[in-house]
Amino acid sequence: MPYFEAFTGAGRWRRNINPSIVNTTTMTTQELAMEGEKHLEETIVSAFQIISAMDDELCNPSLWSTPATASSNGTAIVPADAAAIDGAPHHSESGGGGSGNSALDEASVRYKNSVTSLRAVLVAIPNSKKAKASVMENGLETPESVEEIEKLEEQAISLRQEIAKKNVHVKELIDKFRELIADISTWQSPCSV
Repeated sequence: MPYFEAFTGAGRWRRNINPSIVNTTTMTTQELAMEGEKHLEETIVSAFQIISAMDDELCNPSLWSTPATASSNGTAIVPADAAAIDGAPHHSESGGGGSGNSALDEASVRYKNSVTSLRAVLVAIPNSKKAKASVMENGLETPESVEEIEKLEEQAISLRQEIAKKNVHVKELIDKFRELIADISTWQSPCSV
């Protein structure tokens, strides 16, 4: 049965049913909101894991690209991929270097899965509202339920806004790490005197 892993703290992971398999068409808006909140938390944890993995890889010199090699006349020969660091895929993007299936790659997969699941839940909420509207037209809904639906709609909107803010923040952090990697590459290259 397909599964994904969710970080539970203290370095432990728990396995869950793959959220993309969950049937969102039969869920109520409230259930969708709770599911969305769970996926949002998983997205945040996965984003944190990406940053932690990037930090671990930056702190481990054995995972860095090969340093410039010195030629016989003392000048450094910089590999083409190190010289064009902005144009070349980075270690974290290409999966190259150290372990091949690194913690960064795994965290990226978890992040993508949780974002996909969150988007599926957010897309399912309007369909749930339409189903509720048809029930309400038939007179089966109470005013308390209408208020609850409005609260859940507001919660869904706030969840969308929060995930957008978190995505912007993660992108900014990734850009800063790329700048740091470029700086490290610059520091590793020999200075011309």
